[in-house]
Amino acid sequence: MPESQLWIHLAPDMLLEWEQSHLEGRDVENLKELCSEIAKHNNEEMAERAEGMLKSAPLREDFTFVEPSDYEGIQKEKPASAGKYSGIPKGAELEDKLTGAWIGRIAGCLLGKPVEGYKSDALWRLLRETDNFPLHKYIGDFNDKLVKGGAPVDDDTNYTVLALKLLEVYGRDFTPDDVLEAWLKWIPYLQTCTAERVAYRNAANGLAHTATVKNPYREWIGAQIRGDFFGYINIGNPRAAAEMAWRDASVSHIKNGIYGEMFISALIAAAAVCGDIRDAVEKALDEIPRNCRLRRDINQVLSWHKDGCSADAAIEKIHRTYDEHTPTGWCYTNPNAMVVVMALLYGEKDFGKTICLAVQAAFDTDCNGATAGSVMGIMLGAGKIDSYWPEAFHYRLKTSVEGYETVSVDELVKKTVSLTI
Repeated sequence: MPESQLWIHLAPDMLLEWEQSHLEGRDVENLKELCSEIAKHNNEEMAERAEGMLKSAPLREDFTFVEPSDYEGIQKEKPASAGKYSGIPKGAELEDKLTGAWIGRIAGCLLGKPVEGYKSDALWRLLRETDNFPLHKYIGDFNDKLVKGGAPVDDDTNYTVLALKLLEVYGRDFTPDDVLEAWLKWIPYLQTCTAERVAYRNAANGLAHTATVKNPYREWIGAQIRGDFFGYINIGNPRAAAEMAWRDASVSHIKNGIYGEMFISALIAAAAVCGDIRDAVEKALDEIPRNCRLRRDINQVLSWHKDGCSADAAIEKIHRTYDEHTPTGWCYTNPNAMVVVMALLYGEKDFGKTICLAVQAAFDTDCNGATAGSVMGIMLGAGKIDSYWPEAFHYRLKTSVEGYETVSVDELVKKTVSLTI
C-alpha cells in the first residue's frame, strides 16, 4: 500500500520540484524536460539525481528577494518589531476571545471542507445552483452523520490541537526536534499531507534535514495552517508567536513556507488586542523578511483594498497572480495568505462574511476558511459570532491526535487559557 500513497516518493512529483525550484529563483529552464521524463517513467533514482541538479542551479539575475530560512537570518532581514501590545485581555474577556478563535477555526474549516479542491468556476457554479452565492451559509446539510458528535477530523484542526498537546508536554521552550517527536508519537502517518508527510518520513528515517530532502512541497500551505495556537498563547506579543511558529514550521518548510506560519501566528497574536485588521496585518508583516515574496504579495492585497478595489476584483487579481489550476498554485503559501488577508479586510469585522469570502475565493478552501475564522474569531470574541456557525458542529471537534479523539470547545479553551502568559 505505501507505494500507492501520495507524497511519499519524489519521482511522480518531479515537475512540482522543478516548479518549486523555479519559484525560488533558480535558473532551471533547461531541466524542465528532464523532470517531465522522470515523472512520466516514475524513476526514483533519477529523481534524486535531478533534485541535486535543481538545488545546485544558480539564481536568476532577475531574482532579487532575500529569503533566509534560519531564525537568525530571518531576524536580520526583517524590520524592527513593534514589541508587545498593552491592554492584554484577562479572565472572562480572554476566555471569550479564545472561544471565538477555536470556534472560528473549526467553523471556517467546516465551511470550506466540502469544496476543498474545487476550482473557482466549479465552486461558483455549485454555489449558484444551491442558492448560496454569494456564499453566506454552510454548503450542504450538516444535520447528518458528517457532524454527529462534532466537526469531522481534518488536518486544519488536527495541528491546532497537536500544538496544544505539544505545549502541555514539552512546555514553551519546545524545540523543532520536539515537534517531530510529537508527530511521530501522537498523529498517524497517513493523516499527514504533502510537506508534513515528507518531514514525517524523513524523521522516521533518521534524517537531520527533514524539510529539504525530497520535499517539493516545502513552500506549500502546510505550515501556515499549523500556527494558530502559537498566536492564541502569545496574545499581544506577535514576536513571541512568530518565534514559536518558526520552531514548528522549520521541520517541514523553508523560506515563504516558514514565513506563512510566522505571519499568521503573529497576526492572531496582534488581532486579539488590536481592533484594526490592517494594523494587525502590518504588525504581523514585520515578523517576516522585508524583501520576501510573501510580504510583496500581501502588500499587494493591502494596496488593492486601500485603492478602493472591490472584493470581487481583488479575488480576480489573486487568480491572475497565481494559477489555481496547477497543484503548486492551488496549494502554495502565498496565494492562500493573500486570500486570507483579502477576506479579513473585506469582511469588515463580520465573522460570517469573512469566512465566506475566504472560502468563496477558492484555492485551498478549508485552510483559508479556518485561518480567516481563527483571526476574526479572536478579534471579535465568541460573543459576536452568530450561534449558527458553532451549532452546526455542536461545539465539539474530532481529531486524529492521540488523547484528543473528541473534544469540546470548552475543554480546548480551558487548556489554552492555562498555557497563556
